[in-house]
Amino acid sequence: MNDGVPERLARLRAEIGEAARAAGRSPQDIILVGVSKKQPLEPIRAAIEAGLGDIGESYVQEAALKFGSLPPVRKHYIGHIQTNKAKRIAELFDSVQSVDREDAARALARAASGLGKVLPVLIQLNISSADRFGVLPDAAERLAEAIRAEPSLRLDGVMAIGPDTPDRAEIARAFALAAKTLAHVGGSTLSIGMSGDWREAVRAGSTMLRIGTGLFGRRQEPR
Repeated sequence: MNDGVPERLARLRAEIGEAARAAGRSPQDIILVGVSKKQPLEPIRAAIEAGLGDIGESYVQEAALKFGSLPPVRKHYIGHIQTNKAKRIAELFDSVQSVDREDAARALARAASGLGKVLPVLIQLNISSADRFGVLPDAAERLAEAIRAEPSLRLDGVMAIGPDTPDRAEIARAFALAAKTLAHVGGSTLSIGMSGDWREAVRAGSTMLRIGTGLFGRRQEPR
């Protein structure tokens, strides 16, 4: 059911605006990405029609089934990159937020070059001991150099997933590390903050929040 999605979007935007202003920031500097993986088409359409301009998907096959049935929207790949799926990722998505190693960058670069496009990408950082993916912050500059050596890729910044903990101070420290790493790596996009920790992310300087459950509700199997 899509009941309530436009209202949730409006409420979420208002809350993000309040948090941004409290942190001395402009709400216009923060992009909301609706994480639509495992969601049926109906609520995704409702959110886009209510003004959502960006969605994030983690699974190539699921995204391929959905995208032809959605209104125009900017599409972000936020899942782990398998190099054998790089071509399809480059075909389907407008940006890739999860580049965490050089072979993934090279595979995406070859795919984007073959399509005649320049693909915006983010480096995925590992700022949590529980996270399986992402490059450690100390190694991010080397990966950034490798990405910048590829003419068909454009490095826009970094993405990270906060630690899964109720300790708000630990979350804030992790996001501060992501922001510090962005300053070293370069770029203007800091993609941090999800449904449970976006307020800490806004205070840390996030320019892109990835929110799924807080917008669409509990994940479902798409139909």
